[in-house]
Amino acid sequence: MKKLLVWLLFCCLSSTVFGQVQGSKEPLVFASPEQQARFNRLTTELRCLVCQNQNLADSDAPLAHDLRKELYDMMQSGLSDDQIKQFLVERYGDFVLYRPPVKGNTLLLWLAPALLLVGGALVVWFNVRQRKRLLIEARSDEEA
Repeated sequence: MKKLLVWLLFCCLSSTVFGQVQGSKEPLVFASPEQQARFNRLTTELRCLVCQNQNLADSDAPLAHDLRKELYDMMQSGLSDDQIKQFLVERYGDFVLYRPPVKGNTLLLWLAPALLLVGGALVVWFNVRQRKRLLIEARSDEEA
């Protein structure tokens, strides 16, 4: 019975290793260096939907492999950069772009850094002002 449990455990663990999905490993062949540079520029401008903090060029996720292949196929079919981006935005939303357009639903995304900076500056200003007031009060108490 113990050997059967060990064997089942081994089978379960080994199946997870062999069952991982692998992206396409075949290299993409471009007609010109300009086309490859265009592909590289597009993959750095588009976000990996799985990793979220990586672009398509840097991500090794299976979905990123699929999106790079789809991007390559769209380039080969003659679509422009704007058409490719528009297709991906329609399919996945503005999140797929590293620099989403300024719209109502992305306004907070664009304003958040400035709001956080102003908020932090206000906190520091109030803190310094309060400490200065407390220091003046402490000195006046010591003198009296």
